[in-house]
Amino acid sequence: QVQLVESGGGSVQPGGSLRLSCAASGRIFDINTSAWYRQAPGKQRELVASMTRGAGTMYADSLKGRFFIFRDNAKNTVYLQMNSLKPEDTAVYYCNLNAAVSRGIPYGDYWGQGTQVTVSS
Repeated sequence: QVQLVESGGGSVQPGGSLRLSCAASGRIFDINTSAWYRQAPGKQRELVASMTRGAGTMYADSLKGRFFIFRDNAKNTVYLQMNSLKPEDTAVYYCNLNAAVSRGIPYGDYWGQGTQVTVSS
């Protein structure tokens, strides 16, 4: 019903930048929140950043000032701009949408397939 395709991951040196993209397609009636999560090896998945319908944003405390979430509603795409990357940012990054596919249908969580980000010298 809702497909999320992520792109933009890769390898970068410490201090570098990457921009992740998450393009949503399929039957989408309304998006409540858009978010990025990440999961490092051996660790639990954690919230990186989220954006509400009204464009309010929230970030993990450790990432404030380095990571920025924004979206292009016309393209149904949400982005994560990552600056001043550190080795500890290495993880698989996942896009998440809390959305409804039709009026009257409960909102559900949809996930992308994940994109690897590796920060290493």
